[in-house]
Amino acid sequence: MKKKVVDPNAKASSDDGIFGLPYREQDSKIIFLPISWDVTTSYIAGTSNGPEAILNASPQIDFFDLDFKDTYKSGLFMRKNDSWITKTNLSSRKYAKQVIELDSIKNLEKVNKTSAELNQKVYQEVKKLLKEKKIAVIVGGDHSTPFGSIKAYAEKYPGMGILHIDAHSDTRKSYMGFEHSHASIMYNVSEKIPAVKKFVQVGIRDFCEDEFKYTKNNKKFSVFFDQEISKRKMNGETFKKISHDIIKELPEYVYISFDIDGLDPRFCPTTGTPVPGGLDYNEVIYLIVALAKSGKKIIGFDLVEVGPNEWDGNVGMRLLYKMSGACLYSLGDLKC
Repeated sequence: MKKKVVDPNAKASSDDGIFGLPYREQDSKIIFLPISWDVTTSYIAGTSNGPEAILNASPQIDFFDLDFKDTYKSGLFMRKNDSWITKTNLSSRKYAKQVIELDSIKNLEKVNKTSAELNQKVYQEVKKLLKEKKIAVIVGGDHSTPFGSIKAYAEKYPGMGILHIDAHSDTRKSYMGFEHSHASIMYNVSEKIPAVKKFVQVGIRDFCEDEFKYTKNNKKFSVFFDQEISKRKMNGETFKKISHDIIKELPEYVYISFDIDGLDPRFCPTTGTPVPGGLDYNEVIYLIVALAKSGKKIIGFDLVEVGPNEWDGNVGMRLLYKMSGACLYSLGDLKC
């Protein structure tokens, strides 16, 4: 069965899949895996519904793009929610809330166990897709969800780096006792996935002293704090120069881990842990496009912490589409 022809001048249809595209998984290059999980969220819950918000908003996309031509033609497909993940998220969130709200450690082991099971499940799914020469993309859910994906990518691309866009450092050894917390993802990757050789963090503006010391004393990390980015811009530096400095810190193979709260909260008001400040939407787009055209290869990416409302979903789906084009272009599959 051939791919259904898509008219790029027509509005996408909500009757089909993500972005209103009619592709099946086997016809698609990029496979979005919705991970509806916000078990350890410590502030505002609801990012488990982020994938649905993105899917519902996605038919509003126009396929014509000034940066990357014909992204949609490579095939973009989102799977349906995994029933085990949805069910386990609800049951484990109940246990986690007892730890968070009542300072009870009674069910902490249960939460850590199911979080580890999720990591393994994601790892197996992404590893399988990579063997099929697909680009697997985690759509969260909280920021703990891409651990298994990063592990699978690192096995295929040892020595890869992570461009980590976020308001938070995410380098706590644990948070509230949760070993796989959304606040610990980059610590866990650094300590447990040695094939990841570089972390370039951008937009960081909310972190504890231990996290600051951890990244400062770890040669794998280069951190572009939001405060420092803002000062450079106020002192007359262009974002083009700042982007160049960010990109030169990255190795040849790059995985983008994008927590949407790296943006100014006006673009993500219902994200799990919003923080004042942050990157402008157009700055992030500039950075991603510049990375794609730098000669380095964007091998994969994720988008997490998207809130459940329509606006967050709208911004999130546009970021997904742009990163899809950037990824495909950097790998030689698209023209500008």
